[in-house]
Amino acid sequence: MLSAPHRLRDSESFRIAVRRGRRAGSRTLVVHLLDPGPEVRGDRPVVPAARVGFVVSKSVGNAATRNRVKRRLRHLAREHVSSLPGSAVLVVRALPESASSSYEELAADLERCLGRVVVA
Repeated sequence: MLSAPHRLRDSESFRIAVRRGRRAGSRTLVVHLLDPGPEVRGDRPVVPAARVGFVVSKSVGNAATRNRVKRRLRHLAREHVSSLPGSAVLVVRALPESASSSYEELAADLERCLGRVVVA
């Protein structure tokens, strides 16, 4: 499970990350990464924690299938949160093929996609 500061919850952040972020796709998922930089509060820059959100639509399958895919992706994303830039917003969108993919296939696809969008 992702800790509370690392969860992306508001729809506006999802929308901005998908529209403005870098994108990479694979057979099972699409990753959108936006690094907005530090926020300025008062006279000091504040760097919020990297946040991760998931989009798993009904095209992936029934509720049980969608929840299984989300649980797998949440667990995999938790392992990669520390490698994201400080204030990054990551949106992981599951494609219908993710329903029939194994945990290892999802892990490989997520790692490959993140490697393409994370610029050192």
